[in-house]
Amino acid sequence: MAVEGFFESLGEAVGSAIRFIIEGMSGFFGMLGGAVSSFITGMSKALGVTPSLLSIVVLVTGLWLLYLAVRAFIRRSIIAGVIWLLLGLWLLSGLIS
Repeated sequence: MAVEGFFESLGEAVGSAIRFIIEGMSGFFGMLGGAVSSFITGMSKALGVTPSLLSIVVLVTGLWLLYLAVRAFIRRSIIAGVIWLLLGLWLLSGLIS
């Protein structure tokens, strides 16, 4: 009988510890999700686009193309730089207008 009481209290202690960790992680990820959501909403308002996943993917792709253009210009590859620059600007202008 005493052994059952010991394991019951041990199980309650472990369960309480697990619950504390899960509630803490839930609060942390909830705050992180709210921060990301607010960031995306603010950025979308500043750019004048809808805050959707597709808009964010297009924005990141356009910025990546501009990055490739800068890298091409640094390597003194003018033709590739102009091509990447035009593609990036075309994609971003389609997103913003």
